[in-house]
Parts: sequence; structure tokens; C-alpha cells
Amino acid sequence: MIPKWTKSDIASITVQFLLFDRFSNMCLANCLEPMRAANTLVGREFYRWRFLSLSGDTVASSSGLPILPHAALDPEKPCDFLFVVASYDFLKHDTADCRRRLRACSKSCKVMVGLDTGPWLMASAGLLAGRRATLHWETLDSFSERFLNIDTVRHRVVKDNNRITCAGAMSAFDLTRSMIEDHLGSAVALDVDAMLLRDDPLALQHRGKSKPSTSPVQRAIAAMQSNIEQPLSLNDLSKIAACPPKTLLRRFKVAFGTTPIQVYRHIRLTNARQLVESTSLSTSEIALRSGYESAAALSRAFRLRFGVSPRELSKTYRSAR
Repeated sequence: MIPKWTKSDIASITVQFLLFDRFSNMCLANCLEPMRAANTLVGREFYRWRFLSLSGDTVASSSGLPILPHAALDPEKPCDFLFVVASYDFLKHDTADCRRRLRACSKSCKVMVGLDTGPWLMASAGLLAGRRATLHWETLDSFSERFLNIDTVRHRVVKDNNRITCAGAMSAFDLTRSMIEDHLGSAVALDVDAMLLRDDPLALQHRGKSKPSTSPVQRAIAAMQSNIEQPLSLNDLSKIAACPPKTLLRRFKVAFGTTPIQVYRHIRLTNARQLVESTSLSTSEIALRSGYESAAALSRAFRLRFGVSPRELSKTYRSAR
């Protein structure tokens, strides 16, 4: 399915993170920070999350960071996504009570996600039977030997209907970025990449590979990000991407649902907004740094995208400081 460049009028998404002692703090952060960035970019609390533990008591990450949950896990409380976040000591957490409560939660959550060794707890509860799944690759062999009714694969992220499993911290970022693109569109996902300094907008498409090679679209995106002040032509981008212009157009349509020029304009305007919000540069200087010939040209494009002019937005930020 071709992704949409922008989406609107989407209802908020409720997310619950079920944390187990010695969970991976990086797994949690790589889910939370993209969601937080997406909320900032769309200007509302699109992703609404809560932290839970089985008992409601404080849990500590593998690095010793304590987290005070909002509540104990309540299988009767519905949510869109329930993330099962476990890392070390997963066998210790695999109890009859945990299995019973996860089975109950599977009826009240729309999608259940297992991070790191969280898929082991889901599998033990019978929630992955007959499905494809992955988990942290250090545990993959023992997982496949223990759960013979699961198609275990060495992938970064595996989606099987309303069950999602992730191999670890970096794949958690891949998954969350993919969720953002599904829910809010490719434009917001690209802005999240820029906000978090991530330079691989298509990582999830290579989730079966540990070290994916770059694609023409990735090479074109990297060229756009490196040439904001002096925008490249489509022919120049095609040469850098080692891909004919028509083929590059088709690949961008498949990846983002829009054209390279639209993506390039989006990247430049995102750069312009960051300069407006974080510097005292004049509109003329920001226009030059964002690849626009004049302040007037930037202002027109800026207003179409953000609904305000650079000067109006700058005044808002200065008054808030």
C-alpha cells in the first residue's frame, strides 16, 4: 500500500507500556521520544501513554533508572497499543499470573507489542501461537526451540495481524517511526527524523537485514538534507541516487506517496521553521539558508505549510521566552 504524504482528522492513540524489572531503558526511550516528537510536530497530544507494572509498584531499568508507574495493569482497561517491555530476567517474570493477565489484556487492547524479550512473555501466554515473531537475537535460538508453534524469524520487526514483535532497542525506533507514518503520514515521519537527527527514513523496509544497504530514495534524501541552501535539480538528485529521474519519481511515490520535489520542499521548510524557532536571524537570512531566493518567496511557502508567516511565528516564540 502506498503511504499517504499527510493525514488529518485522526483520533488520538492510547498507548500503555507494561514495564518489567530490568527492562531496557533504550527500548522505552526509542518508543517514547518519536511519539513525543510527533506530538510536538502536530501540536496536540496525539499519542497518549501510561506506564504500568503488574503490581503498580516502582520498576527499575537494567541501568537502574526507577520508574513509578501510573497504575497496576488492569486487563479491563482498553487501549490501542499495549507494549510489553522486558529485557533481563524474563524467565523470572514468566509466571502463571503474568500469563493469565496478558491473555486477559489481549482482549482489551487492539494491538499488543513485544519489545526485546517481551515476546517471550507473550508467547508463553499463548498469544503468538501460529504466528511469525522475533525477539532479541541473543534469545532467538532458545525461543524457537521452546515455542515450536511459532514461526521464529531473525528480523528486526515482525508484524502479524494485531501482534508486533521487536528484536531490541533500535528496532523499537524503527517500529515507532513506522507507526507515526501510518497514523500521521510520511511528512510528519520525516520531520521526526529531522528532529531526532535520524538519516535513514526507510529502515523498516530493511527489517530483515542487520546492515541494510542504501537505496536510491535514501541516497536522494541524504542529498536533499545536505543541500538545503542550494537545492539540487531532479536530474542532479537522480545522478546522486544512481537512478533515472522517472524511476526515482516512481520510487518516491511508493515510499512516501508524493514526489521528490515535494519531499525536498518539505525538508527545506522544516529547516526554515527550526531556524525561526531557535535563532534571531532575519527572514531574508533564513530564506537564503533554506534555499529560497527571497524573503517573500519563503513567506508564501511558509504560510501555505504552517498557516503563519515566519515573522509572525518568530514574534510568538520571542514573546514566550
